[in-house]
Amino acid sequence: MRKTEFAVGEYYHVYNRGVDKRNIFEDSDDLFRFLFILKEFNSLEPIGGLYKLEATLRRGLASPKACLVNIISYCLNQNHYHFILEPLVEDGVQKFMHRIGTGYTMYFNEKYKRSGALFQGSYKSIHIDTNEYLLHLSVYINLNNLVHKDLNKEWMGTLPFSSLGEYVENRIDTKDDFCKKNVILDQFKNIQKYKKYAMETLPDIVKRKDDNKLLLE
Repeated sequence: MRKTEFAVGEYYHVYNRGVDKRNIFEDSDDLFRFLFILKEFNSLEPIGGLYKLEATLRRGLASPKACLVNIISYCLNQNHYHFILEPLVEDGVQKFMHRIGTGYTMYFNEKYKRSGALFQGSYKSIHIDTNEYLLHLSVYINLNNLVHKDLNKEWMGTLPFSSLGEYVENRIDTKDDFCKKNVILDQFKNIQKYKKYAMETLPDIVKRKDDNKLLLE
């Protein structure tokens, strides 16, 4: 039985890694496919499978608007991922994560001619019970490439493999943006203030990780 009790409107740190710590992303196409799944599988309506969904989108039909969860932030490293999620409906996180796990594993196994589980059991989850924890975790996830310097291959460094760009770039939201950032950014006067907070918070996160005191993964 899962220990975390999910409640609509609350925030949760959700994460997992590859079985036996194996890579879950082997190239940039894998990252983009995972991002596509994150965005398009987040729907109250039945999906009907990844390839059917792609065919529907190619015909120019709009993506569904009613979502299972709000994705607050995300990061994708070579052998693991992290999300901050807010369920919008009962069992929203469970349904969303099941779709992601099933859809991406099917894609990965077909591409790499393998079978069996890709992820290390069921995803892990922690209730984010304070605003301080929420802000701190947003930095940990958005700047995860700096926390895990040894995990970044050159091809990963050029990709939007975390939600950092959505948070710190001065741009109007595009169709490729899908994070609900206001719960974080509305607490700062402007983007520059969030950048300053993030960079001031990062050294403490790295130090705690190096001292094996960081219990976020």
